Amino acid sequence: MASLFGSVRRLLDQALRSVSSPSKGRSTPAGTPTTGAGSRTRPVSKGVRVEYTPDIDGDPDPGEVVWTWVPYEDDPSQGKDRPVVIIGRTGDDLAGVPLTSKDHDRDDQIPVGTGSWDRDGRPSFAKVDQLLSIDPDAVRREGAVLARNHFDDVVAGVARFHDIAPA
Repeated sequence: MASLFGSVRRLLDQALRSVSSPSKGRSTPAGTPTTGAGSRTRPVSKGVRVEYTPDIDGDPDPGEVVWTWVPYEDDPSQGKDRPVVIIGRTGDDLAGVPLTSKDHDRDDQIPVGTGSWDRDGRPSFAKVDQLLSIDPDAVRREGAVLARNHFDDVVAGVARFHDIAPA
């Protein structure tokens, strides 16, 4: 039964990832990412107010791991849907860093453990050198609350690469 549940969950996650709106800065149903002015996730260009206020209520909040479209570092006109740790706000937008399951044992990655944001339960790492501004409407879904100790580690890592004032 557990294996059936896992299979159904993976199929639903794949279906949800493939159905999205270009106006929200996400991949199109054909998998082609939006580019240019359509992207609503971009590098932070103004101050970040760090806060930890998670509330799994359907709205993305600092302290949560959410799913949104993230531009590739080497080609910002392309990207993919991925989990992001929200660490605060910048103007009316959210500020966050993407997660990866690939451990490159580098100082620009902070381990955050496992969570329901990864359907395979793999350990995740915050890419603290890649601080993003995210339109709250571009968030596809909430994934989980990040434990406060991991959140604090991520914020400290981000502060090494970006001009933020940790809370």
